[in-house]
Amino acid sequence: MKRCFLPALTMVFVVAFLHTPAMALDGPEILRRVDRNLNPESYEMYRKLINIEPDSTKKEFVLYSVKKGKDKMIALFLSPASEKDRATLRLEDNMWLYIPNVGKPIRITSLQSVVGGVFNNSDLLRLDYSVEYDVESVSEENDRYHLELKAKTGSVAYDRLEMEVDKTNLTPVEIKCYASSGLLIKTLHYSKIKDFGGGVIRPSVLETDSPLQKGYRSVILFSNIKARDFADEVFTLNYLPRVNELR
Repeated sequence: MKRCFLPALTMVFVVAFLHTPAMALDGPEILRRVDRNLNPESYEMYRKLINIEPDSTKKEFVLYSVKKGKDKMIALFLSPASEKDRATLRLEDNMWLYIPNVGKPIRITSLQSVVGGVFNNSDLLRLDYSVEYDVESVSEENDRYHLELKAKTGSVAYDRLEMEVDKTNLTPVEIKCYASSGLLIKTLHYSKIKDFGGGVIRPSVLETDSPLQKGYRSVILFSNIKARDFADEVFTLNYLPRVNELR
């Protein structure tokens, strides 16, 4: 009897373990994983941005972007010809626009837009969400997590975010962006999961619309996202005229 009892007892524990749900992730850990699943900590990528007006007129931009760590990012314009070699730099909450043959770089703000359309400079030069926001609450419904995020400082473009996260791949599906007054500024829609290689499996399309700009839409198509290290020198005002050398 003893020889039969111990294996049977062991099997009970094994079955119980296999059928016990994994420990639930807390809000900050979900957000941290969202950040890393969207992009490596330091990386390069290409983006096509399309602004679509109510009459279906489109204007397209192609950008090469690089990011290092938590607070450094550059976006270089490759097209159209009228924008070629312009570059934007973000260091923490500070942003600049470099225009060839126009003296010193110009200071810009997060809520301005160097491309027009619905995306603003903060959207184009986005840092990790966990850098700018604290998780106030997290809940679950079916196949999604729902995160309520609050800006850590008043310099962030949006005071509050409501983020819907896919449980399977831990990437955003939809993000509603609010002002401090509670006004809905815009909604971001992530779609079309793609394997970019190097462990980066994330949405390849980001679309936004806004009740403040009815009939207007902006879309970003992501490509060639891959981890890459950069020297700190790259993320300086003096280096902006040379960013194209990184490609």
